[in-house]
Amino acid sequence: MEVKERKFLVFGSGISGIGAAKLLAQHGAQVVLYDGNEKLDKAGLLSSLGGGPKTSVVLGSFPEDLLDGLDMVILSPGVPTDLPVVEEMRKRGIQVIGEVELAYAFGKGDVLAITGTNGKTTTTSLLGEIMKNYQDDVYIVGNIGNPYTAVAGQMNENTITVAEMSSFQLESIVDFRPKVSAILNFTPDHLNRHHTMEAYVNAKKNIARNQGPQDYCILNYEDGLTREFGKKVKAQVLYFSSQRKLEKGIYLEDGNIIYRDGEEVSVCRVDELQLLGTHNYENVMAAVAMAYVYGVPMETIRKSIKEFKGVEHRIEYVTEKNGVAYYNDSKGTNPDAAIKGIQAMNRPTVLIGGGYDKDSAYTDWIESFDGKVKKLVLLGATKEKIAKDANACGFKDYLFADTFEEAVLTAAKIAMPGDAVLLSPACASWDMFPSYEVRGEKFKEIVNSL
Repeated sequence: MEVKERKFLVFGSGISGIGAAKLLAQHGAQVVLYDGNEKLDKAGLLSSLGGGPKTSVVLGSFPEDLLDGLDMVILSPGVPTDLPVVEEMRKRGIQVIGEVELAYAFGKGDVLAITGTNGKTTTTSLLGEIMKNYQDDVYIVGNIGNPYTAVAGQMNENTITVAEMSSFQLESIVDFRPKVSAILNFTPDHLNRHHTMEAYVNAKKNIARNQGPQDYCILNYEDGLTREFGKKVKAQVLYFSSQRKLEKGIYLEDGNIIYRDGEEVSVCRVDELQLLGTHNYENVMAAVAMAYVYGVPMETIRKSIKEFKGVEHRIEYVTEKNGVAYYNDSKGTNPDAAIKGIQAMNRPTVLIGGGYDKDSAYTDWIESFDGKVKKLVLLGATKEKIAKDANACGFKDYLFADTFEEAVLTAAKIAMPGDAVLLSPACASWDMFPSYEVRGEKFKEIVNSL
């Protein structure tokens, strides 16, 4: 991509926006970083970009003359693509792309990319560890918290990039083409942004849009939408399954993970893994398949998956106090993810739920309690909505808390020796916290101080 002396607008000043603006500035572009939050530190943002003469920062209401003379707009993932000002950009013929597309244009080497509603971070982290054990020049980027643009300029032809891709990132790609892609599952999420399930699914399907017959796409056979999508993908498709034996693919059978393509290769037994739950075995299978089709020896894969301890904030064991085990599943930010948290519990559970409202329904989550949840402690913007769904399901063992600390302390008082306390909110954190990570850290802080 030729950017020198061209004028770019980077829309959004989060870590992705800063990464994109710095990448462009380093290659001689004229860059304007824009954010609608007028309370941000303008001088600090300018300093983070290097403070060069070709960079500027604009905050607050969007000035229409900012569109004059623009060559391209880079949208940060958090910026909706259907904003009126974005529509106006397109009407004027200004090309609008996402941060991922910009990074891909500058990056080199091979990309292995993962998307899906749930399991992305665990699968990406595990695949990243496998690839690091295979070769030295590996970057783990994307929705996992490390902006793709922040490292794209450091890559060479031998680089392997392992990328976690959200629907927000994938809806604005143009040429992005991973060597190996994976879609783990589709369940309703982010409908306040995408408006319909169809739009959400289509955004995620973009991960394979530019792939060809030399590439691979790893898909979940047990998800009807991904199974059907496999019939339309141009890449070579390999399925994984936790429920049945596959003629070709990777599957779970009698506690064994088996890879089959002509002959059967035993990967490992699930009791050799340090991860809990069938959903995690699916994540492992997806990562194994991606690495194996790329050419990583099975012995390297096997060693990596046995050593992998999991992801912070995803059914993370915190401690045991007075015979009660505490688990941090703050990354359970939608009902389907939170269902996986419940399914992994093997004790009577006091569950903490509630948070920011993403237009989700909670009946499936409540029905998954299956006698395990002895009390549900609700808080946040969704607590009344969840209570209504709980009543509709005939579940009455819930109570309300006004603050996060109150919720954790209440759960600790209710739990008896032999029980578990699980933070698995089924909601985003944004009504109380800037991120699910901050929420999870606060949970661990309170628990460890008990």
